[in-house]
Amino acid sequence: MHKSPLKPIQAAKRVQHISSLVISVAVSLVALPGRAETLPEVLVRAYQGNPQLNAARAGQRATDENVPQALADYRPQIMASLSSGLQAVRNLLPDNSAQGATLRPWTIGLTVTQTLFNGFKTVNSVRVAEIQVRSGREALRNVGQGVLLDGVTAYMGVLANQALLEAQRTNVAFLRELLGATRKRLDAGDVTPTDAAQAEARLSRGLADLNAAEVALAVSQAVYHQIVGERPVQLVPAATVDRLSPSGLPEATKAATREHPAVLAAGFDVDVALTTISVAESSLMPTVTVQGSVSRGVQTDTNLGTTRMDQASVIGQIGVPIYDGGMAASRTRQAKELASQSRIVLEQVRNQSRTAVASAWATNEGTKIALTAAESEVRAAGIALRGVQREAQAGQRTTVDVLNAQQDLTNARARQILAQRDRVIASYTLLSATGRLDVRTLRLDTPDYLPEVHYHQVRDAWYGLRTPSGQ
Repeated sequence: MHKSPLKPIQAAKRVQHISSLVISVAVSLVALPGRAETLPEVLVRAYQGNPQLNAARAGQRATDENVPQALADYRPQIMASLSSGLQAVRNLLPDNSAQGATLRPWTIGLTVTQTLFNGFKTVNSVRVAEIQVRSGREALRNVGQGVLLDGVTAYMGVLANQALLEAQRTNVAFLRELLGATRKRLDAGDVTPTDAAQAEARLSRGLADLNAAEVALAVSQAVYHQIVGERPVQLVPAATVDRLSPSGLPEATKAATREHPAVLAAGFDVDVALTTISVAESSLMPTVTVQGSVSRGVQTDTNLGTTRMDQASVIGQIGVPIYDGGMAASRTRQAKELASQSRIVLEQVRNQSRTAVASAWATNEGTKIALTAAESEVRAAGIALRGVQREAQAGQRTTVDVLNAQQDLTNARARQILAQRDRVIASYTLLSATGRLDVRTLRLDTPDYLPEVHYHQVRDAWYGLRTPSGQ
């Protein structure tokens, strides 16, 4: 038995047409003039104010100080001393008489010590410190890559969840309209209570999905605030960065093994470990120092002979280690093992880099296919829904058929939104895997942080407690 044509279905079709417009706006998220936030602008804020990145920069500035500390061994060590006190003196004379006095002696002195040779320990320590600085710079660049990628992920997460929320709101509006129409038809005797129950159940599911979308949006906004430092306002669509990545997988792999900051940092760590062997071996070599000193000692009682004594000396000293209990030998062996470890770590990092590039490349290519499929699915689901609505008007489809078609379209739109999100994130992930996700490559409107500026400010500093920033 066929059911009569339904005006409520026409109303539902009208709601569906409106929902299509709303979803289209939600997906594109066209922002109001003057309030729009683009992805490059958000990345600039993250690059300038992200706590993780700023902490890494402070750590690198601390690493810079290893160089002037190592250079200090080239410079003389100057020590001034001053002593003063009370001294009771009692002298026994040949006639058995005694002579006593209470003295207030004081002595002032200045000592200058200069190391002339220490088994090349200083030169190798300076080299170790300088290589550590270069390794730290690459590690800092890697942190910057991670923060920028986190910014992209947070931005696209909020953008997608906003669109998903609008999609669920539109779905709920459609289901409410359909439920109302079904109840009117139930009162008119055109449908059974089963149809009304099915529409009510779908509305309850839609409300649950709407609540889940609201929760997901709130979580993504919190993550966005953590990374960027501000709450998201109006976000506009973001484009991929495929144009900045190598054209093929072999080129991307080669770029990663040569340019990725993690690989370069591991290479510098190998140099640090090798040079540390020479530092350890320096303990087995002789040391040569020269020390000059001047001092003046004053007594306060002129009856006791000398009242002042001035001294000046220059002393050269050569120390040759004979046996130290095996400490220097153990440290040398330890340094060699650490050097072997660093070589293995370097190869491991290279392998991880190649794997990351292959994974990012496959994911990026996969998102292209997924997005194309999702767009086709949305078009097909929209056509199917309109067909089911027409057939329902002709009495050839039931309410549950319309509900199923609407649910299929809502799910398809959700997959399309997520595919658009994944498409952008995957392109940035590939760029990060090759080691090129930085301010200069992205051409962000912000000055690039240059760690070498602080390095040159402190490298040859002979004194001063304040940092270049004034702290």
